[in-house]
Amino acid sequence: MAPRIQLEKAAWRWVETVKPEDIRQEHIELAYRVNLPACKRGACRRNCKGNPNCLVGIGEQAWLGEIDENAFHNIDDPNSERRDKNTFVGLTNLGATCYVNTFLQVWFHNLELRRSLYQCHNSRAQEHNVESDYEPQSICEHLQYLFALLQNSNRKYIDPSGLVKALGLDTGQQQDAQEFSKLFLSLLEDTLSKQKNPNLQNVIQRQFCGQFSYVTVLPQNFMISHWVCLKENNIKLLYLSTLQEEKLDGENRYFCENCQNKQSATRRIKLHSLPPTLNLQLMRFVFDRQTGHKKKLNTFISFPEQLDMGPFLEGKQDQKCVYELSAVLIHRGISAYSGHYIAHVKDARTGDWYKFNDEEIEKMEGKKLQLGIEEDIAETVKSQTRKPKCSKGYHCSRNAYMLVYKVQEEESADPSRTNVEVPAFLQRLVDQDNHKFEEWCSEMADMRKQSVDKGKAKHEEVKELYELLPTKDGEPYEFIPLDWLKKWLDDSTATKEIDNSLFLCSHGKLHPDKVGESKRVSRQAAQLLYERYGGGPRLDDSSLCRECVGQRCRVLRLKNQLNEDYKEVSNLVKRTLSGEGYWVGKASLRSWRQLALEQLEEDEHETKHSNGQTNGQGPHINNSKDLSEGNEDEMKTFNEDIVCSHGGLSILETERKLVSSEVWTKLRAYFPKAPEFNQNQESCQQCLTLEQEEKDNEAVSKMMALDQKNQLLNLFHEKNRPTLTKWPQGTDILYIVPLFFVDEWRKFIRRPTKSSPVSNVGNTLLLCPHGGFMFTYDSLINGDAQHIALLWPNEWEVISRLFIVDQPISIHCFKQTTPSGLTTEYTTQPDLCWECRESFLFQQQRDLREYTQATIYIRKVIEDKRMIKEAAPEMNASSSEAEEEKEEHPKVDGEKDPDFSQIMHAFSVAPFDQNLSIDGKSLTDDSATLGSLGVIPESIICLKADEPIADYAAMDDVYQVRMPEEGFKGTGLLGH
Repeated sequence: MAPRIQLEKAAWRWVETVKPEDIRQEHIELAYRVNLPACKRGACRRNCKGNPNCLVGIGEQAWLGEIDENAFHNIDDPNSERRDKNTFVGLTNLGATCYVNTFLQVWFHNLELRRSLYQCHNSRAQEHNVESDYEPQSICEHLQYLFALLQNSNRKYIDPSGLVKALGLDTGQQQDAQEFSKLFLSLLEDTLSKQKNPNLQNVIQRQFCGQFSYVTVLPQNFMISHWVCLKENNIKLLYLSTLQEEKLDGENRYFCENCQNKQSATRRIKLHSLPPTLNLQLMRFVFDRQTGHKKKLNTFISFPEQLDMGPFLEGKQDQKCVYELSAVLIHRGISAYSGHYIAHVKDARTGDWYKFNDEEIEKMEGKKLQLGIEEDIAETVKSQTRKPKCSKGYHCSRNAYMLVYKVQEEESADPSRTNVEVPAFLQRLVDQDNHKFEEWCSEMADMRKQSVDKGKAKHEEVKELYELLPTKDGEPYEFIPLDWLKKWLDDSTATKEIDNSLFLCSHGKLHPDKVGESKRVSRQAAQLLYERYGGGPRLDDSSLCRECVGQRCRVLRLKNQLNEDYKEVSNLVKRTLSGEGYWVGKASLRSWRQLALEQLEEDEHETKHSNGQTNGQGPHINNSKDLSEGNEDEMKTFNEDIVCSHGGLSILETERKLVSSEVWTKLRAYFPKAPEFNQNQESCQQCLTLEQEEKDNEAVSKMMALDQKNQLLNLFHEKNRPTLTKWPQGTDILYIVPLFFVDEWRKFIRRPTKSSPVSNVGNTLLLCPHGGFMFTYDSLINGDAQHIALLWPNEWEVISRLFIVDQPISIHCFKQTTPSGLTTEYTTQPDLCWECRESFLFQQQRDLREYTQATIYIRKVIEDKRMIKEAAPEMNASSSEAEEEKEEHPKVDGEKDPDFSQIMHAFSVAPFDQNLSIDGKSLTDDSATLGSLGVIPESIICLKADEPIADYAAMDDVYQVRMPEEGFKGTGLLGH
């Protein structure tokens, strides 16, 4: 079958010769590709999306032959979780607990330890009701139950989370395995020591403890012995050279307690007794002094299968000295902080070696230890050294972490020596867990069978229905989504209902563009599918949309004709107009081809439920090359640029052009809903009225502005203005208005057509809530005058006549002769409100004293010369005698004040040499804030220094000592 694009073109090739009004049923069926030949199996590699009749390659191949029943379920065989015959039980890795699992397996295979644990008293387990789950509490109870499961569980592996949780271990963090082993055995030793049975109280000592002593011999043959208990973590047993005599001389001489003097001596270790089990730690992890971290030693170590300790044992006549290798713990990895632990353990009953790797357990071939690949995993490029040859009876390893040796026993026919029976009270709990496991296996098997049965039924259903899918010529048919059919063939257990809603056009029928995503099937097959799975809406042969096909036909024809029409329209608009014409926006005329192309593309790709834009309502045009600058960038619809806000013809004749009816007919074909205005169409009367009103208003505003300017000419030009500092002669009254009013009035006078006229004088802005004036004569002179403007009495008469004044405000000057001379008094009308004035001043002072960011200057006085320098620690003091710098210092509330060091580093003056003052007042209170001392923004603090310290390190030390512990509140005191 031809590719999808070729099928798409072929489906609409007929539009070149057929007009929309001439479309017949055969054209509609061509557009929907109803009559395309169906693909045959084997001829189509993958499904043809462009062909609704292609029903191959949609997933049916998996159902047409014999199918393995395992394809009908995703449930693993529960028997794969069952323990194999004649093997051991594994332990689940809870995240990073492999080191725990390896030790548990080693301890489990210590038959004496296991037998002793089983003998521990456990009333909770003995009295437990098997109707509920058993939950151990103590470490001993957990270990008892865990060992019983490891021995007789039906499971392939068990979960040690109960014990791990009881030990308080972090399952996501790998602990130091050696430390864990030592601490756990100590904990177990303490637990067993509390047992009533005396044979259990010293199990750990009997199994893992011996004795040795340090013997120091002085020249006078005086011997000093230090006895030490030999614990399981004593590494020195492996390095036999450490058991040889050591000379103590030179700097390393022995200090004798008796003579209180250093003496040359010899020292050696004497072994007095050895335990049945030797746990030899190989010290793989050592401290690297250069990096400050642990590192792993990856060197090869050779160790024997049999270890004879006789030559190193004192008084060995009654002790067994030959040990056999029984376990090797491996640490795979090159880092001391990561890696993986596994255990190779020898079965005490059979002599076979097993590898315990968490859940996985592997039996080694033969009767020999085989480390094999364990030695390759840790190798890196730098550490790839050749494995040394091992002597007979020896093994070599670079990853061995701990060796376990057991004393060699004489062969005995007594099976009780190697057989450890699980006590009845523990076996009852194991049987309970085995019963739960068997129930789970049965449940999983039933679920597998149910899935298989459903799959087989679905298999028969699919085979039956798939044969009914193809439709025959002349028979009724329906369309089904391709994706649904694929999921129906892929999902062997459940399928959602059929959903055709995404395939609908705006007319509620099948959209022509969605044919490639659907398949045409027989009505019989469709009926069965809808009965079994439901859904809708159903799309049959009556769902082919004539409207969409007609619209697509029109769009495709216009797209093919667009370039030709564009050339013709361009030529026609250049001709002289004769006859009736139509108004077209100049911007629309320049960009109509781009608008038409985008409109046609939008119509062509119209999606389902689209109530979107049709002809004449095209998309927003942005950054089009055909558009000119101006309001054309905002144009959305053809010819909208000459439509006013009232929907009529725009009154701007310069933005439109009159074109012939022939041009308009061609444009109308692309934009059938575009606004139409013929030559006789009058411009919008509302716009004309508004235009005239605007012109009238502008004329009135100009006249008003000219009149006000002529009456207040000095105020406008800001000439001949009265001042308070030099009261003008000839008047005893001046009027006050807000400066904001004057500024707004001047804006109107300058641009009367662009600015709004001012109608009110808002003097209440200068009054308090009680109607009193907020400023005094003195405050106006000292800075408050920035908020007001002063007027002459004649100006006030004009202001009162031209504007609405809410409250007159004036200031009066009274002069009178007194015995002491001529005095002048100034009053305001309304009177000053002292209550509000004091509140205003209080808030103003408070704002000055409470700040979080401000600039404060420090002036250092040097022998009648002054140097002004901002206390900035990041800047060096200048060598010049006087220098000014300014820098803002942000201060966060609660932060310790840093300004001691700022002054110290800026002026080389330590805190105890700083004498600070402001306005002659010394700043000596270390607990005060800047605000309480009157230090406001822009203040200048004088610094007089005692003899400065040149040593900055010494100053820093003093600063650390003198710095108050809690810092300073507010902005903080700069220094003392």
